[in-house]
Amino acid sequence: MNLVVAGIHTGIGKTVCSAVMVQALGYDYWKPVQAGDLDASDSLFIKKNVVNNDINIHQEAFCLTQAASPHYAAKEDQVSITLEGITIPSSDLPIIVETAGGVMTPLSESLLNIDLIRHLNLPVVLVSNNYLGSINHTLLSVQALSLAGARPLGIVFSGEEVLSTREFILQYTGLPLLFSIPQFEQLNKETIAEFATSISGDLKTKLYELGRER
Repeated sequence: MNLVVAGIHTGIGKTVCSAVMVQALGYDYWKPVQAGDLDASDSLFIKKNVVNNDINIHQEAFCLTQAASPHYAAKEDQVSITLEGITIPSSDLPIIVETAGGVMTPLSESLLNIDLIRHLNLPVVLVSNNYLGSINHTLLSVQALSLAGARPLGIVFSGEEVLSTREFILQYTGLPLLFSIPQFEQLNKETIAEFATSISGDLKTKLYELGRER
């Protein structure tokens, strides 16, 4: 099944999570909106750090020149981001769809990532990180997804482990832990491939079981 990878914040590890999942599952990758860093985009990161020639990295629907909130970047580029302009690419493989920013990040003056998630109608893998305030951000993100009628499938924790934080989030939300991404000393295709291999079997089993429960 296609999956959305969304985050509780910006810069918390969504793209690394996407790379791991693409490598572990053999899925395609698509980031509908890229804001800034076009010479070092998230799609280029996936291309550089996923060692699987069978997967496709699909073209972004919107490439914005400014490294800023997409609604501001689009306005600066005189681009109108609309749901009608974002259609899941055709593919023989399932696709990991990565959002730009957090669940409530604006894409336009009247459109948020959560509206895009609801539009795509896909289960959501929520990426959390450990920092002061991450419990609040994670619970708010889960609540927002649920109230919007979206489907949070499970949580991925990224970075330094704080066990008490993780246990509270999982207990309170009732969502399953899909996997935890360590703080890599070196982040490259070798470390991503090695880690993806280590979680691949367990992740496939979890996704299969969660798919049956839906």
